[in-house]
Amino acid sequence: MKQITLGKTGITVPQNAFGALPIQRVSREYAVKLLRRAYEGGMRFFDTARAYSDSEEKVGEAFAGMRDKVYIATKTGAKTPEEFWAHLETSLKNLRTDYIDLYQFHCADQCYRPGDGTGMYECMEEAKRQGKIRHIGITAHKLYIAEEIVKSGLYETLQYPFSYLSSQREEELVESCREADMGFIAMKGLAGGLINRSEAAMAFMSQFEQVLPIWGIQKETELEEWLSYMEHTPEMNGEIAAFISGEQKELTGEFCRGCGYCMPCPADIQINTCARMSLMLRRAPSQAWLTPEMQAEMKKIEGCLGCGQCMEKCPYDLNTPELLKKNYEDYRKVLAGEVKVQ
Repeated sequence: MKQITLGKTGITVPQNAFGALPIQRVSREYAVKLLRRAYEGGMRFFDTARAYSDSEEKVGEAFAGMRDKVYIATKTGAKTPEEFWAHLETSLKNLRTDYIDLYQFHCADQCYRPGDGTGMYECMEEAKRQGKIRHIGITAHKLYIAEEIVKSGLYETLQYPFSYLSSQREEELVESCREADMGFIAMKGLAGGLINRSEAAMAFMSQFEQVLPIWGIQKETELEEWLSYMEHTPEMNGEIAAFISGEQKELTGEFCRGCGYCMPCPADIQINTCARMSLMLRRAPSQAWLTPEMQAEMKKIEGCLGCGQCMEKCPYDLNTPELLKKNYEDYRKVLAGEVKVQ
């Protein structure tokens, strides 16, 4: 597997990194086991966030006593300098370290700059001067904000959703990062679970010399699949290229990635599942989607308030109420037997 250098940071690691959001859903013991196995298998970059409940604590326990052997990235969703410093100190404590390799503004809704009146970028600079962080990064979900971030030249890395379902404009964003010597960390490389063939996802990423994918890992089986690519990395070939082309025709466009930033819903709709039910039924057909419990969840769509909160919070600018409506219509057709699933 090729080694990736994250731009000006100089951080060089295998092109296969660990996204630690999902480990908040498993026990501490199991999470630590996963993280240590990832290290044993060759992974060296681990990405977490203050917002991922106890994920930081699990990462801290896994790598206690071997801090210099891994690169740890975390994030703050702080909106004020006071909150920034509180988040940073909490993260340092949770991670059992006196420094963070890469500290990132999380899901930024603006490009923080020196002198913009928020004081946020100045906090990053001061934290770096103090040695509490080594590199300054940022994550974004909205393309126009990501493009502004790259043009600013203020950040050493950008973390942004990227997969073989990404648009041409998003691929141009990756190229802009390369030209700016800015590290690019690819989140949602499986498009929120819609991509279900890992070797195709890995082959796509391996085409880029400076893209570091962070795979969200929750199970040993998932981890072993990614680790198997350390020695035998999938490469783009005719068969995979044709498969990806078919996927792009089916999935490119407006679809819910399941990120959950729209939650909670005032009508108690499980938006991050319900707004992509049609795709999940086609791509992962299972009676689990048709249980009485799931039918009850989908029926909640009838009670949508039309308040628009989900659209305001959606980082992809989706018309979420319309997506919910369409998915509910498709779902009822499946229940009625008008549409067959495996």
